[in-house]
Amino acid sequence: MTSWSAENAAPFGPTSGFSPWRHRFAVFAAGATFALIFVGGLVTSTGSSLSVPDWPLSYGQLFPPMVGGVLYEHGHRMVAGAVALLTAVLTLWTWREEPRGAVRRLAAFALGTVLLQAVLGGVTVLLRLPTAVSVAHAALAQAFFCLMVSLALVTSRGWLAAPQRAADRLLDSLTAATTAAVYGQLLLGAVMRHTGAGLAIPDFPLAFGRVVPQIASFTVGIHFAHRLGAVVVAALVLATAARTVLLHREDSRRVRPALLLVLLLVLQVTLGASIIWTRKAVLPTTAHVAVGAALLAASVVLALRGWRARAPAEAWVPGPIAERAHA
Repeated sequence: MTSWSAENAAPFGPTSGFSPWRHRFAVFAAGATFALIFVGGLVTSTGSSLSVPDWPLSYGQLFPPMVGGVLYEHGHRMVAGAVALLTAVLTLWTWREEPRGAVRRLAAFALGTVLLQAVLGGVTVLLRLPTAVSVAHAALAQAFFCLMVSLALVTSRGWLAAPQRAADRLLDSLTAATTAAVYGQLLLGAVMRHTGAGLAIPDFPLAFGRVVPQIASFTVGIHFAHRLGAVVVAALVLATAARTVLLHREDSRRVRPALLLVLLLVLQVTLGASIIWTRKAVLPTTAHVAVGAALLAASVVLALRGWRARAPAEAWVPGPIAERAHA
């Protein structure tokens, strides 16, 4: 009987040879997506969201004068277009060379997600920044980034050659919970940004001089919920990292992202505090969005590597796709 771990890991398992250039391209596309998230954060942080009031053109042009907020808003559109093109190329490349059906479907799903993201961005402009659509746009951006990071991971040599490890159900549950908590925290942050609640509580680490403030408005409530979410995320990250380092210290594929999680957590909390202390200065506010995305990506990588470690390792086979399938 096939084991549970083998059945669930096999779709992404090493049934093909390592394609170094496709992997490098996937890493580049994931890096471009991270840059897109940073640029998107700049648009919100600088208040440039409606500097270009029409879509898909910008003031009826393909390339308007890049002055004032147009620099950020139209620049965001240009980077988004480049990322969509990179995703399309990666998807076509993957469908042409990749025998693993799950990886091909993952690439196709990423392409569909970035196209939907473009439409949401246009609707956000045309409807004059409705909160629900703006938050959905931010949430989908983070999900798309996770897809691109996953594609870069499953096409890597390390993924194909990963040795089988003993299952650690508790660690798998912790990484899954951490990933879900970080994503939920990013959603709360998006609601904060798009409802103007970033300074609803003007002091830190206390809230109006108290540990638990009086919740007198929605903006105060969502801001305080975001702070509580940070406590939950911190506890899960530290628990995940501690178990990884204590019980799997010999597995560098798990230890590295676990330690990165802790470093990103410290940086993210520092940036969150500096947003309050600097009254929402552009750089820390934007960096807070980007580091949140990096924290989510590191958590996804750790979760996927734990899942992959339960699959039997197989040797990768070089050569054309037909030869790989035959082998």
